[in-house]
Amino acid sequence: MHGEHTIKVENNFVRYDFTIRRNITVVRGDSATGKTQLINMLLEYGDGSGDSGVSLVCDKPCYVLTDDRNWQLILEHTQDTIIFIDEEHDFITTEAFASAVKNSDNYYVLVTRNRLPMLPYSVEEIYGIHVSGKYKSLRQTYNEFYRIYGQTTPDVQIRPQRLITEDSNSGYDFFHAVAQPMQIPCSAAGGSSQIFTALKNLPDDACTLIVADGAAFGPEMERVDKELRLHPQTYLYLPESFEWLILQSGLFNAKDLRTILAHPADYVESAEFFSWERFFTAKLIDITRGTYLQYQKKQLNRAYLTERAVNKIKAVMEHIQIG
Repeated sequence: MHGEHTIKVENNFVRYDFTIRRNITVVRGDSATGKTQLINMLLEYGDGSGDSGVSLVCDKPCYVLTDDRNWQLILEHTQDTIIFIDEEHDFITTEAFASAVKNSDNYYVLVTRNRLPMLPYSVEEIYGIHVSGKYKSLRQTYNEFYRIYGQTTPDVQIRPQRLITEDSNSGYDFFHAVAQPMQIPCSAAGGSSQIFTALKNLPDDACTLIVADGAAFGPEMERVDKELRLHPQTYLYLPESFEWLILQSGLFNAKDLRTILAHPADYVESAEFFSWERFFTAKLIDITRGTYLQYQKKQLNRAYLTERAVNKIKAVMEHIQIG
């Protein structure tokens, strides 16, 4: 499955209207925020009786998975469907479930407050539900989704004195090379799950920038966001991925690249790419294959460290000045 899909579900009292655009969407929130009601309405619609009073409008089938025993078999035989799963089902935290999602052409909406470290979901696809004032005159409550973590780049101009990257691949090579002439220390956390530890042990003695792949950082975001509040000089920068930064830089004039970057959901097939980060990596490798800018994820091609390339990539990073 690919593309954006709008789901409208309502009865005489409540209406939900939201759009999903990636293979994994997480809906969070405390009790009485409308999560369970959404699931129950979808279940009522899906019982097939026609007497539920619930209407559903979507261009894809919507299905609520409730079977703890046969969930793997059900997923194996379900295609091109938006699947909703409530947090009461523990299997969503398992490696087996992550494997099923990875090879699936379905989209998944996971209604849970739990951290799901096995799944690479985006910080931009973590939502809460709030009640809007719309439709009050009809005595119908309108529930809409809102992004819990909407800001993925610093909202003030910063000049970092310390850099921490998610891992030691090409992204680290780039930031280390850019920071070195200014004697700005740059280190790799050792993976997205280690950023929290790096942040927790960080002395708050200098302006620090942490760079990670926003396309897969969702599982870490809640605890990192809370810890960040204790470090007023530390900022989190979450582009989709380092490869996305390069693609956005204008170094290439590849056919349809601007359109793809503007509307990636229309091009990312969920069965092929577990996350958008993997899609952007594959796209960059494909575009640069056989050229002097040929890209490798493990080690940065030094062609990306020329003055022209560095300046173009840095220009994509709003509000961040390195050097």
